[in-house]
Amino acid sequence: MRAAVCRSYGAPEDLVIDDVAEPVPGPGQVVVGVRAAAVNFPDVLLIAGKYQVKIPVPFVPGSELAGEVVAVGDGAPFRPGQRVFATTPTGAFAERALLHASSVAPIPDGADFASAAAFGVTYRTAYHALRSIAEVAQGDWVVVLGAAGGVGLAAVDLAVAMNARVLAAASSPEKLELCRRRGAEATVDYDREDLKARIRELTGDAARVVLDPVGGGYSEPALRGLARGGTFVTLGYASGAIPSIPLNLVLLKGIAIRGMEIRTFMGDRPDDAARDMAELERMFAAGTIRPYIGARFPLTETAAALRHVAERKVLGKVVIDVAP
Repeated sequence: MRAAVCRSYGAPEDLVIDDVAEPVPGPGQVVVGVRAAAVNFPDVLLIAGKYQVKIPVPFVPGSELAGEVVAVGDGAPFRPGQRVFATTPTGAFAERALLHASSVAPIPDGADFASAAAFGVTYRTAYHALRSIAEVAQGDWVVVLGAAGGVGLAAVDLAVAMNARVLAAASSPEKLELCRRRGAEATVDYDREDLKARIRELTGDAARVVLDPVGGGYSEPALRGLARGGTFVTLGYASGAIPSIPLNLVLLKGIAIRGMEIRTFMGDRPDDAARDMAELERMFAAGTIRPYIGARFPLTETAAALRHVAERKVLGKVVIDVAP
């Protein structure tokens, strides 16, 4: 079978499309014929050897996929031909993926493969941050940085679904227009406007939550724009720079700074993780949320798909169409 393979750490262009061995399921495992896989920023870090967890090379990157079950191991509760989606640390950018049955779920009627592939990682990250970490309530002002990206746009969608008020911050008129179409009440171009001042002005100095998957020079002005007693949630550093925050700001405004990383969240707070996932899947099955797919690439252009994400050109999610 064909797969995108990382043979040595480096840039997206260092990936090779190669033939690899067909997977065989063991007990409790399934093999899925991948129809669509979604690209996330951590995939870029993994192939560069710069993620929090270092995967030994060679490996097939890709953490979320959708397709059809082609083989089932003993005890796995699926059947060949069943439409499923899944999250996995690696292995999604391939024609077939070996998965533990616990990471696989049926695709709801009415959802296509691309939407199912693009749903898992970013929506779980955003919902855990909103629901369990920030404890967003109806009517709260939520500021989302990088609001047109994968996690950012998922956060916009989910905050709107939770009846919060959303201020979307991004870096171009095109990105901000997309956020407004997805339900953001207010927007700010943080490359052209004073982010702190605009947050205070647009929210009436009532921003209760900031979700920040970007980092860099945007974090401190966003934190300064928070209302007293607000919560700042750091989710990642897509800008490539980890910010240094003066702690006197936290002291003077009574702000809480919380970190959320999906891999450790599930282990640290399993009950919250299970509740959040059940609620998310109900919203997805009902059609309340559907990922916005801004770009699609064939498997042969996996490097281009990763480069698109690495350079922050993406609107919503990037999907790799592995099979027709």
